[in-house]
Amino acid sequence: MSFARFAALVLSILALFGWSATPAAAQSILRDAETEALLKDMARPLIVAAGLDPSHVDIVLVNDSSVNAFVAGGQAVYVNSGLINEADTAAQVQGVIAHELGHVTGGHAVLNQGAQSATNISILSLLLGAAAAAAGGGEAAMGVIMAGQQAAMGKFLAYTRTQEASADAAGAQYLSAAGISGRGSLEFFQKLQNLEFRYGYRPQDGDQFYSTHPLTGDRIQTLQDTYEKDPAWLKPDDPKIQARYVRMKAKLFGYLAEPRDVFRVYPQTDNSVPAHYARAYAWHRQSEMDRATAEADALLMTDPDDPYFLELKGQILLESGQPNEALVPLRKATELTGYQPLIATLFGHALIATEDPQHFKEAETVLKNAAARDRENPFTWYQLGTIYAANGDMPRARLASAEQQSLSGQMDAALMNAQAAEAGLKQGTPDWLRAQDIEMEARATLERNKKRR
Repeated sequence: MSFARFAALVLSILALFGWSATPAAAQSILRDAETEALLKDMARPLIVAAGLDPSHVDIVLVNDSSVNAFVAGGQAVYVNSGLINEADTAAQVQGVIAHELGHVTGGHAVLNQGAQSATNISILSLLLGAAAAAAGGGEAAMGVIMAGQQAAMGKFLAYTRTQEASADAAGAQYLSAAGISGRGSLEFFQKLQNLEFRYGYRPQDGDQFYSTHPLTGDRIQTLQDTYEKDPAWLKPDDPKIQARYVRMKAKLFGYLAEPRDVFRVYPQTDNSVPAHYARAYAWHRQSEMDRATAEADALLMTDPDDPYFLELKGQILLESGQPNEALVPLRKATELTGYQPLIATLFGHALIATEDPQHFKEAETVLKNAAARDRENPFTWYQLGTIYAANGDMPRARLASAEQQSLSGQMDAALMNAQAAEAGLKQGTPDWLRAQDIEMEARATLERNKKRR
């Protein structure tokens, strides 16, 4: 579905890798079909260059305004929304992804003993965090790490100088192998340095941070020497990827920023696709559904078969209480994307919201297909549970609830629903075995949490 915050928290994802995090440190994941498709396309050549399988590497968007990206075990790179907001080009983000892949292939998250409490915050936010803290800018508009966290800086020093230099070198290698210029990487490091200067930070003797991390200027010089010798140095950025990035960035800004800021950056006089996109979300958030619909219609006038414009139009209609009208654009968007799970889930939601039993069978088919292709979406399981309950299939409704609650970190409720599902399902069937798996996972998680208290 168009940008949605899910209760599938970072702490839940870390738990999949045997990690833990406190609820206070948890951040929600942002899911959006268009954004995930773009990030996947941006990262694919880098992942291949790193010798990894693109189908096994995830680029995850985190709802966090700090300018940061990090790894936390496994083959996943987490990119904060604040970093997208700060980066001007797709190439700048690709430079960050290449660097983080260097940490993945180097096994730095696994080797670092302090990473569990820090969730492996990378150099990108630490530079800004140190600068803002030193300048007293804990509430700086750029959303850098708050000054109050400076006391915990020791825990955040997840990467040593050697690891950072290794990740820089690996990232440069991956960019080169992928045929992507390192200009974007340098531009982003220069942005970080400019932010340090803006907040008036200068490293002092004995600074704990700078005892373990290279200075930004030193890194820029080293990387520039490397990049300028690379055959890809003068290669222009991919114009199609950049156009998609500008559009996605505006969409994200419209979804997360204060509407007044959206209208300032994208005034009504701006009739570009990114501007219509951003304003559609801003009007939607203010419950100005007629204006949001007008912006969506303006987008569809530029391309009536764009599945993401159709998705947006359907979402606005659905959330303005017009589920029947939402079916046409959402059905078309679902079909055009080959039943992309996030979009299919929104379509299934609309089918249920009509409250017409004639739509329930189709809703069940659509949602079961979406859940099979993306088991990590708690909203899909919630909607599937709703349709099972409407059909009187309470054991599977309880199983779907257990799936949703397990993904959302609600292990007490997941345990209860998994047990109820087991009691009503035939022993030995796939659904019964899955309920048993959730029960055991929930028990183990609750036991670990109990021991930590």
